[in-house]
Amino acid sequence: MQNGPALKDVEEALALPLDRLAGHLAEHGLTLDRDVPVRQFAHGFGNVNYLLSVDGAETVLRRPPLGPIPPGANDMKREHTVLSVLWRAYPYAPKGIHFCGDESVIGAPFQLIEYREGLVIGAEMPPELAGNAEAGAKLGGELVRLMADFHAVDPAAIGLGQFGKPEGFLERTQAGWVKRCRLAMEGPDPHQPTKAFAELVTWLEAQKLPPSAVTLLHNDFKLDNVILNPQTLDPIAVLDWDMATRGDPLFDLAIMLAYWTEAGDPPAMHELKQMPTAGPGFPTRSDLVTGYGAVSGRDVSDMLYYRVLGMLRLAGIFLQLHRRWREGGTTDRRFAGFGTLADGLIDFGWDIARGRAF
Repeated sequence: MQNGPALKDVEEALALPLDRLAGHLAEHGLTLDRDVPVRQFAHGFGNVNYLLSVDGAETVLRRPPLGPIPPGANDMKREHTVLSVLWRAYPYAPKGIHFCGDESVIGAPFQLIEYREGLVIGAEMPPELAGNAEAGAKLGGELVRLMADFHAVDPAAIGLGQFGKPEGFLERTQAGWVKRCRLAMEGPDPHQPTKAFAELVTWLEAQKLPPSAVTLLHNDFKLDNVILNPQTLDPIAVLDWDMATRGDPLFDLAIMLAYWTEAGDPPAMHELKQMPTAGPGFPTRSDLVTGYGAVSGRDVSDMLYYRVLGMLRLAGIFLQLHRRWREGGTTDRRFAGFGTLADGLIDFGWDIARGRAF
């Protein structure tokens, strides 16, 4: 079975200025091993990751993507703040080694992170696991356990007791994603929202917000952010911590639910191509909620508000990516259809709000 994610030669537009990088690292007591070729990980729509050698050890250099960055996104400093300490209490967090906020070094803020090798599963199961219901069931169960174990970490015990802004988290999250969606639709070539967007926003704003617990949040917990042992499918690491904060753990669960496609879902959910969860053996979204409640001990009896807010957030991400395309920030043709995809996700969120789906 192939390990992943795939490595490739560094793209010309993303080449690293190795002399400046080596000089900067040397100033901080770190040695870039220049005799080891730098490789780039195949990437999706977000941060760019390289594999290089520092002090004789394989190390990941991570930086934001090219082009304009939405406020609060792709935050290397935030991610380093978490990863520099989280590994002490959560063994699946790779250790943060170094952060550089000086954009003159490589053209963007960046960080160095411990490298962990293993299998990463994206939109499809590897051929060796295709149709394997036992593998699907195991992966679903592991994701629930990984999330519950993470939410059980005491932030204060690892120096993150003041991290983030948990007070008013749901109010701020809701208002923020409504605003981001609207901004992403604007521009010289505006995207016209479907009727469901206004209805969904009106519904959210009419809800009485649930009482909110406070834990550390990952804010993008999904299968392709987990590195697995290729033989056993046991987790080795959880990646992508640049949106981590403190807030309501049920919102973290709702984010995973938003990505979680089932066989009978509308086309937009299948077009996401984020996880192979519509395949054999994977639990349903309802099963995930029940499983998380059992493992975490949290009350998950009313997830409707979280579920709808999670769908709005996911649609907002794709609206932001689509604006990037409309304004020429990327030539990746995958981005061209993200406005239509976002509309479909909003329509599905409105169906969930009206009790027509979960």
